[in-house]
Amino acid sequence: MRAVTPADHAPDRLLLDEIETYYDAVPRSAARTEDFGPLTLFVRDGAGWPYYARPALGHNGPAATAGDVRRVLDRQRELGVPEAFEWLAEQNPELRAAVEAAGLTVHEHPLLVLGPQDEAAPAPELPERVEVRVLAPDAPELAAAIAVPHLAFAEPGTAVGPAGTAELAESAATLTVDGTVERISHRITAGITVLAAALEDGTALCAGQHNPVGPVTEVAGVGTLPSARRRGLGLAVTAALVAHARANGVRTVFLSAADEDVARIYRRAGFRAFATALIAEPPAQQETGDQQKAAAPQEAAVQ
Repeated sequence: MRAVTPADHAPDRLLLDEIETYYDAVPRSAARTEDFGPLTLFVRDGAGWPYYARPALGHNGPAATAGDVRRVLDRQRELGVPEAFEWLAEQNPELRAAVEAAGLTVHEHPLLVLGPQDEAAPAPELPERVEVRVLAPDAPELAAAIAVPHLAFAEPGTAVGPAGTAELAESAATLTVDGTVERISHRITAGITVLAAALEDGTALCAGQHNPVGPVTEVAGVGTLPSARRRGLGLAVTAALVAHARANGVRTVFLSAADEDVARIYRRAGFRAFATALIAEPPAQQETGDQQKAAAPQEAAVQ
């Protein structure tokens, strides 16, 4: 997969700046920052998905070097957190060479957007007995809705899989006991996270979230129970999240897709290719990182 380039579309620096500002703001609700000149390290306070380093917002000095990256890596090792960097290729193109020189592997993910002038696609027709709802923090379906993407990320891809309602009940119970459900419920109450779910006879089959900061939000963590795939539920949940965001004053909605196959699904909701999200980590951390994201897709996506 190649990165999106200016040859593909007219560059929109204002929109890039909006998204970059969003990326800097979102972790600050649950993290402290450490200054490394051209880089900022976000360090989570309390339980939850660990954060990463990003280019420092508004930095006007020299670009980050491999030495800067190594200083951050040393600090991440000292803290016992994942050695990870995230950024937009089009916003900080020079960072890739620095992180690769420091020994990290870079992964590319399509970033798609619905900008202020873009029209969302109409919501798809739902299967019989299925409804999509934005859930309240005390909704009885909340634990299962949080659990669905965990099972989905544990069985990646779009093919129908074996995990079903029995596994869903077990996962929901685990996430209730470990405090994940309570943590996300608090985020919903605070307006930090909006969670929508596709429910069939009250059972959560698909869920996802958006996380608004002012006029910008990111759709994240959309996943379908593997046994319920190929029914258009992910697209329906995405459409509901976009509709909620637009109804509540959000101008720009964006998301990053795992790959082009997933990106094609989101284009059906009206999203267009815009940029390339980059994630860098040590090669040996890739498998562990994938396993952690499968265990905590929502909190990983909030970042």
